[in-house]
Amino acid sequence: MTSAHVETQPTDQDTPGSGRLAHAPSDHPPVARAKVGVLLANLGTPDATDYWSMRRYLSEFLSDKRVVDYASWKWQPLLQLIILSRRPFKSGEAYRSIWNTEKDESPLLTITREQTRKVAEGLAARFGDQVMVDFCMRYGNPSTDSVLRRMQAAGCERILFFPLYPQYASPTTATANDQAFRTLMTLKWQPAFRTVPAYFEHPRYIEALASSVREGYAAAETPPEVLVASYHGVPKRYLMEGDPYHCQCQKTTRLLREALGWEGEAIQTAFQSQFGPEEWVGPQTVEHVAELARQGRKHIAVVSPAFSSDCVETLEEIEEEIRDAFLAAGGETFTYIPCLNDRDDHIAALLAIIENELGGWVAPRP
Repeated sequence: MTSAHVETQPTDQDTPGSGRLAHAPSDHPPVARAKVGVLLANLGTPDATDYWSMRRYLSEFLSDKRVVDYASWKWQPLLQLIILSRRPFKSGEAYRSIWNTEKDESPLLTITREQTRKVAEGLAARFGDQVMVDFCMRYGNPSTDSVLRRMQAAGCERILFFPLYPQYASPTTATANDQAFRTLMTLKWQPAFRTVPAYFEHPRYIEALASSVREGYAAAETPPEVLVASYHGVPKRYLMEGDPYHCQCQKTTRLLREALGWEGEAIQTAFQSQFGPEEWVGPQTVEHVAELARQGRKHIAVVSPAFSSDCVETLEEIEEEIRDAFLAAGGETFTYIPCLNDRDDHIAALLAIIENELGGWVAPRP
């Protein structure tokens, strides 16, 4: 567990060092001293790349009604009997191509842990020992349930829950919140609970994104002619049913373009990771980059503003599948600009958001 806390000073209600309230009977259960918790939440990761690890992870992910909202009687037989008999092999291969072999874990887990460490250090510098910081995953480990229970047991009577998705979407932000609420429903003593809203238009997030693009362009072998902002896709009906994700992605691109001072066609929006038969928001990134190459745009860059951490969708799908589609269509140089990950300006943006959302719960130390 990553944390930025030390025990707070005892109050006149505490018995120092005992974990017991001063006037409680001798058989009263120990009570941890009160803390404020900050819990960062990311999408998730398989524990390993073998068939059964991948199957467990994919089953949890694809059984989520926020991700695939078809009727269970129709979807589960298809998922369990057909899709999960084949897909774990392909997904395992994709994960093996990006796996952090030194730590034997996915890059998403490595990066999220480092983000948490830096956020904890930043909050400790601002608030001293008043705040405890940890992270969880919606799918896989460390699970939302286990970390929330650990924080509550450690004395977190107030918890700020921060899904690390700049743009709100039902299959990302909402399902992360849902999972936290499921745990709260089972706790005898619920902490006060806040969720962090979408931060796609936060000035510090946009500036960190713009800085990463400037650095990517400066390091590129050949100056890119077009920047493609590639976001994870959602079915088009989600937009029709009121999910704001598509609109927030479009606004992110516009704000990024304005921060860079570019003209309209210099940055374009596309969507990746589509599956299934229904219509999804578009254009599809893999098709769009190929079309750019056919139009004579031989040098492009791709950035992923919807991902706070590099993961299989960026390191494998963009760096391999989408890159290959562009080069096969006649493109010459393809520059991938990494996610913001644990960049200092990204951490500063997260800290600014957290401090704002902690308002009234904890005061900066003198």
